[in-house]
Amino acid sequence: MTDDPRLGLTVTHRRYVPYSHAHYAGNLVDGAYSMGLFGDVATEVCIRTDGDEGLFASYSDVQFRAPVRAGDVLEISATVVKVGRRSRTLELRAVVVGRGRPDVSESAAEMLAEPVVATTATGVVVVPSR
Repeated sequence: MTDDPRLGLTVTHRRYVPYSHAHYAGNLVDGAYSMGLFGDVATEVCIRTDGDEGLFASYSDVQFRAPVRAGDVLEISATVVKVGRRSRTLELRAVVVGRGRPDVSESAAEMLAEPVVATTATGVVVVPSR
C-alpha cells in the first residue's frame, strides 16, 4: 500500500513541562511523561486517519536519549510509517525545543537554537474495522 494517503502523515503537539511533574533531582521528569505524550499524539493520528481514537497495542525500541526537565517545551510528533488493515505503525519523537534557565533567574527560559531529541520510539496503534 505504498500509495496509501495515510503514509507519511505527521501530527505534532507542543507541551510545556510543568514543575509539578518534576520527579528527580535537577527537576528531571520521568520517562513515562514522554510516553504519555506519545499516547496523546497517537490518538490524534488515529482520529485523523480513521475517525476513531484507536488504542495503543505496543511500543518498541523506546530510547531515552536526553533528559526532560520541568520548564522544558517539548515538541512531540508521530509519523505514520506503515498501514495495516487495522494497525498503524508510528515513528514517535519527543524533542526539547525550549528550556528553563534557572542559572539566569528563577523564571528565565529560552527557545533552543539546536533542539535536543529526548525520546524516540516506534508504536503500533489499532483501530476498529471499517
